[in-house]
This record gives sequence, structure tokens and C-alpha cells, in this order.
Amino acid sequence: MLSDTSRTEIAAHFAKYPTKRSAIIPALYIAQREHGWLTDDAIDDVAQLLELDPTEVRSVAGFYSLFYKEPVGKHVIHFCNDLPCALRGADELLQKLCQKLGVELHGTTADDMFTLEPAMCLAACDRAPMMQIDLDYFEDLSEEKIDQILSDIRAGRTKIDPAAVVKSGA
Repeated sequence: MLSDTSRTEIAAHFAKYPTKRSAIIPALYIAQREHGWLTDDAIDDVAQLLELDPTEVRSVAGFYSLFYKEPVGKHVIHFCNDLPCALRGADELLQKLCQKLGVELHGTTADDMFTLEPAMCLAACDRAPMMQIDLDYFEDLSEEKIDQILSDIRAGRTKIDPAAVVKSGA
């Protein structure tokens, strides 16, 4: 169930769009931010608020890779393993990242801080290898740079905001 705060936040988006249905993406981000992932109940609540069939809301949530239908870590790392990144060492870096985090691909660290996912392409081929953590891109990666990024996130020195798209009004 969505909290009253989330329901109010979703309703505030209605004025930004010609129809309630148009607010489906920000509504799903708000629901995901509250729960960490999109529970069946959260999807049903979003559908009710938008006056849509839950199946329609599930189909939108299933289409976009930044909506999660099962629990994930606090931060989701999408590591590009497409050819341009691979040619610049991404495969080796990805193996080292798996070792550092102690997970396989699609795994979540024991402290629930990170979930590691492969990404076919993140559209930054000129800055390969690269990864996306939540909505932030990290490019021209090296093992040292990855160590620093992970250390900064764990220490709270890097602001990573998975709900930034909703907060910015997009």
C-alpha cells in the first residue's frame, strides 16, 4: 500500500499532464522510491489512482529497465558490456567489480547496498568503459576509479538519487 504522502505526491503530478494516464512514469517512480521496488500492491495502488487497469500499469513497469519488480539494493549498478565498452576492457572490469562486491551479475550485496546488472548499451560509447548507478553515469572507468566511486557512495560522499527524475518534475 502506498502511503498518504506518496498518494498526495502522485496526485500533484496530475496537473502537469493532460490526462492522469500521462502521469504513469512519475507515479511508478514515486511508488518505487517508497518501497525500493514495485510491489504488486504498489502497482495496484498506482493503477487505482490513475484510473487504469493494473495490467496496463504492469506493462509500462515491465517495459522500462529502471523499474524493478523484485527487491534490489539501495543502488543499482548497470554495467555496460556492449562491444565498444568490451573493446576498452569492460569485461575484465566487470569481473573485478563482481569480485569486489562479492556478487554475480543480477546479484545484490550482503548489505543490500548494491545490485549489479549488465547493460547492453548505455549510449556513452565515446567514454567507454562506463556504468550507470541509479540515474548517474560514470565514464572512462578504471579499477581505481570504480574503487573510488564505490567508496564514496558507501561513505555518503557521492549524492546518488534514484528518484531525481521525479523530484526534478520530469
